[in-house]
Formats: sequence, C-alpha cells, structure tokens
Amino acid sequence: MATPEQRRRHWRGNRRLTGLLLLVWFVVSFGASWFSRDLNFDFFGWPFGFWVASQGALLVYLAIVGVYARAMNRLDRTQGLDEGE
Repeated sequence: MATPEQRRRHWRGNRRLTGLLLLVWFVVSFGASWFSRDLNFDFFGWPFGFWVASQGALLVYLAIVGVYARAMNRLDRTQGLDEGE
C-alpha cells in the first residue's frame, strides 16, 4: 500500500508528464497546420506541408503514446506503485 506522500509525488509526476506531452501535441498539431503553406515544395510527389500534416504528425502522436507508456511504467516503479508482472 502506498503512502499519501508517494501518491502525491506520483500524481505530480503524472501531471508534469501529461502537460509536457500535451504541449508537444499542440505544437505539432498547430505547427503543421499553421506553417503548411510555408512548406511549399514537393516531397515524393506530394506537397511537403500535406505530408507533414498527414504522415509526420501521426508518427509524432504514436511516439507520444510510446513515451507516455514507458515514462509511466518507470514512474510507477520508482514510486513503488507498480503492479508487477
């Protein structure tokens, strides 16, 4: 059973990680749409802005999910809140 202090530290780390990853998500989502007109050159036959918005952003979103899963597993272990295998 975790102590209240361990739970507080765990929740603080979870909020910090979530906030950071939401910031990355916002920058990628907003940046891809805002700057897509400036990225006006062909990339494998498609406009580069379209490629970034449709393919590159999805790869970043997938990376965000992976980073969150690994970081939360590590945070659970360090705070003694992991469920074990």
